[in-house]
Amino acid sequence: MRNTQTRRILAIDIGGGTQDIVIYEEGESPENFIQMVLPSPTAIIASKIKEVTAAQKGLHLTGTIMGGGRSVRAIKDHLKAGLPVTAEEEAAKTVRDDLEDVRKSGIIIKKSPPAGYRIVETKDIDLENLAKVLALYRVELPQEVAIAVQDHGEAPLGVSNRHFRFEHWKKFIKNGGEISDLAYSIPPDYLTRMKAVKNTVPHALVMDTCSAAIWGSFGDELVQSKLKEGIVLVNIGNQHTFAVLIKGQRIYGLFEHHTRLLDPQRLFTLIEKLRQKKLTHEEVFEDRGHGCYLEQDIPGNLSFDFVGVTGPRRSLAQGSGFHMVNPHGNMMVTGCFGLIEAVKKNSYR
Repeated sequence: MRNTQTRRILAIDIGGGTQDIVIYEEGESPENFIQMVLPSPTAIIASKIKEVTAAQKGLHLTGTIMGGGRSVRAIKDHLKAGLPVTAEEEAAKTVRDDLEDVRKSGIIIKKSPPAGYRIVETKDIDLENLAKVLALYRVELPQEVAIAVQDHGEAPLGVSNRHFRFEHWKKFIKNGGEISDLAYSIPPDYLTRMKAVKNTVPHALVMDTCSAAIWGSFGDELVQSKLKEGIVLVNIGNQHTFAVLIKGQRIYGLFEHHTRLLDPQRLFTLIEKLRQKKLTHEEVFEDRGHGCYLEQDIPGNLSFDFVGVTGPRRSLAQGSGFHMVNPHGNMMVTGCFGLIEAVKKNSYR
C-alpha cells in the first residue's frame, strides 16, 4: 500500500456527467496525485433503473436525496413504460422536494418494496465501492474527505427552485462574499443534498460544485498571478454555467445559467456584461437561468479585464480570447483542487 503516514485528503467533485476524484498526498506534486474521472452517480443510478425497466419489473427506490438529471429521467421513463415505481420518502425527494408532487407523478411513497420489485439505492457517494477499486491498486482511502455537489436547496412551497437557489448566492455576497464561507462542516438545513451527503459521510467537508471550481481555478498559474486584481472566473459545467467577479478570495458579483441554453455568442455576451457590471438579474432569470447579483459598492478601481474559463463544457468559450484555466495540468479536476484547498486551510465552518 502507498504511504498513509503523511496527510492525505480524498476530494470528490460530483457533476451531472462525471464524478471527479483526486487524492491529495502531502509532499507530492499535484501532477502526481491519484486522479480519476468516472461516470456521475446519477448516470450510474439511471443505468440501474434502465435495467429494471428492460426486465419489466416494478422499481423500488431506497436511500437518500441525490442529484437528479439522468436518474430522474430514467424513473419517468419507467413510469411511461407502464411499470410501477415505489419509493421511500428520502429517496423520493430526489425527484421533487414536495412529496405531493412526487405522488402526482405516479410514484407511490412506501417504506418497503412490494414483492417482486427490484430495489435501487439512491445516493451520491459510495465510498465502499471506491475503496474496493483503489485496493486493487494498493491504495487506501484517506481519512479526510471533501465532497462537492450542486444543491438547489429545498425551496418553500410555491417558491421557484431557481429563485430559491439564487437567493442563497445573493445572501452570500451580501454577507461579505468570502469564498471560504461556502465550505461547510455543517451545511444549512435547506441544503438538503449536502445534508444527505453528510449523513452518508459524516466527517466530510461539503461544498457546492460551482464554488469548488472557482476555488480550484486558483491553482492555475496565470489566475494566481492576477488574483490581486479584479478578474472574472467562469465554470462551464455540463448542467450549469457559473461566473464570478472576484478579487483575492472575495466574490463581488456572479451569474448562474443553464449550460444547455447557451451558445458561444450568448455566453460571451453574458460574461462581457458581467465584466462591465451591467448584467441584471432579470436578464438572466427571464432567459431561464438562475440570476445575477452584483455587490452595490464594488471598488471603482476594479476593472475585471481578465477572464478565465474552466469546466467540462469550456469549448463553448473557445475563440473568445478568454484564458482556458488548467490548474496543475488537469482542468477536469478543478473542483477537486478547490476542495483540497478548503480542507488544508481549515476555513470551513
